[in-house]
Amino acid sequence: MYICMCNAVTDHAIRRLAAEGVETFAELQARTGCSDCCGACEPEARQCLREAVDARPAVLTFLPVTA
Repeated sequence: MYICMCNAVTDHAIRRLAAEGVETFAELQARTGCSDCCGACEPEARQCLREAVDARPAVLTFLPVTA
C-alpha cells in the first residue's frame, strides 16, 4: 500500500528499510523523501516505521566469554 503518494513510498519499502537498520523518521525521509512534499502521510509513515522497528528481532551485541 502506498503511504506517501508524492514520492511513491510503500509500507513494504518502509518495512524493508527498517529491517536494514533505519530507525528514525529523519533517516526514513533522507532515504525515501517520504513526507517532504505535502506532509499528509507523516502520521501513517511514522506509525509504519515505528511498528516495523518494534517488530525487528533482537540482535545480541555481546561476545561470548570463553572459560
